Amino acid sequence: MGPVLKGLIQLQSVENLLRATKGKLNRCRRNVLIHENQIRSFQNALEAKKEEMLLTRVQADRLELELKIRDEDIAKVRASLNMAKTNKEYSALLTQLNTTKADNSKIETQVLELLKEIETDDAECQKIKAEIEEQKKQLEQKRKEAETLSAKYEEEISRIQQDWDKLARTIPAEQLGVFKRVADTYDGEAMAMIVPQEGRNLVYSCGGCFMNITAESVNMLMTRDEIIRCPICTRILVLTDQQET
Repeated sequence: MGPVLKGLIQLQSVENLLRATKGKLNRCRRNVLIHENQIRSFQNALEAKKEEMLLTRVQADRLELELKIRDEDIAKVRASLNMAKTNKEYSALLTQLNTTKADNSKIETQVLELLKEIETDDAECQKIKAEIEEQKKQLEQKRKEAETLSAKYEEEISRIQQDWDKLARTIPAEQLGVFKRVADTYDGEAMAMIVPQEGRNLVYSCGGCFMNITAESVNMLMTRDEIIRCPICTRILVLTDQQET
């Protein structure tokens, strides 16, 4: 292989380092975003629980108002009992009184259950609030760490980019353009080593997609300094050091 292909191999190495460092920077920043989203989820859960408590409180208030009205009815029925003129009238009023009392007892039980729900939900809200405060403290720490790491990675990226640009200037524009397009397709992995198939003489495969590569392509790489691409995955094919010798 000539200087162009060797230059592309060097560029591939720098490309890998550049993308890896950019990945670290993105992960560093993404961790902060993930934590912010976690806090947002807790806040949404808190608001949902508060809304649930409000609806339960409204239901309990409605039942308590109903009990108050029923208690007034009971008082009226009791007053009517004292004024009953016949046993039949007295018996009917007494039945009405007992039925109302039984219904009131059921409603009181419902109110107590709703109040317990409110108490449980309020305790849950307090737990969520405490978790939010704890998560906010952790977020502040993560932001500080992310700022420090981001500055470090940005400096590394700037230095690596300078190395990339320096190498890129030694490669003809056409070949550099091919490298960029293939690198964008395969997340930076534009190059693929030609791999001899074990136990088979003069039979080769692409180190990227593992499909067969003709011996003619290998011979061309040994004698020419030009880009030859895998017919399947389109990566730029290169020889190993052992194949060159």
